[in-house]
Amino acid sequence: MTTTLKQLQQLVMLSEERNFRRAAERLFMAQPALSVSIRKMEHQIGVKLVQRDSRGATLTPAGEAMLQEARSALFHAEQALRLARGVGAGEVGSLRLGFVNSAIHELLPATLSRFRTHYPEIQFELSEDSTWEIIRRIEAYELDAGIVRGPIALSANLKTWVIEHDDLMLVVPEHHRFADREYISLKECQSEEFVLFGSFRTPGLHSVALGLCHAAGFTPRISQEAIQVQTLVGLVASGTGIALVPTITRNHTRARARFIPLTDPGARQCLSLSLTTRREQISPTVRRLCEVMMAVAGTARS
Repeated sequence: MTTTLKQLQQLVMLSEERNFRRAAERLFMAQPALSVSIRKMEHQIGVKLVQRDSRGATLTPAGEAMLQEARSALFHAEQALRLARGVGAGEVGSLRLGFVNSAIHELLPATLSRFRTHYPEIQFELSEDSTWEIIRRIEAYELDAGIVRGPIALSANLKTWVIEHDDLMLVVPEHHRFADREYISLKECQSEEFVLFGSFRTPGLHSVALGLCHAAGFTPRISQEAIQVQTLVGLVASGTGIALVPTITRNHTRARARFIPLTDPGARQCLSLSLTTRREQISPTVRRLCEVMMAVAGTARS
């Protein structure tokens, strides 16, 4: 029969009080029950741990030797319980999070700052990638969650929360004939060459841009495709063509380009940033992250 944590706690308390009655009171138990429990432990171990006399109770050399390990065992047991409770509540542990480039401008830094304030014992492993690759890695259990750019068709085994929406706007070189326009209709751009998001790595952005052009009555002439929005803007600035990019890009680029809002209704709120994870057994930590991310996005909108 093994010694229990409860018995170790009784031994520690007895060492501090040196009196069965006072130790029993602190343990919220009857004195005879404490005495019986200590004797049982001594019997289990096969050695005397407590010396009883008229002055109270003191630990024997064997009891003193056991005391330090008893305190250590109680400490580690408490740490194990705390860790389990923290992980179960989503307040302790680690999170592998993928994110698209657009998220790093505002959403991700603000979210991480607030999240670390509330949950300092969560460690993040961050990796930037395309939406397609993030989803692949989530499904392969290589990531716990990801911030992805939509719209995008997700498989039934994924759960997603839309965090924020954004418009598409036109970006042109700084000396382009449209550079001084305050607004523009996409139909006016049908003779231009376009730099588009790649259809394979960024299918959602690619299809939205194509759909807007088709709605305006033309199929765009594509001069170049790219994955990252900063690459698109850089290509536009170099004169490769014009492009359709998320509005948020305007505030976070130094390229020699001009950003022009579109009058086309379909360009408004057509993009999204979403938090995605596996639907099966959504972790408490991911739920905590979603709560903070929603709060951050709500603050930004207000």
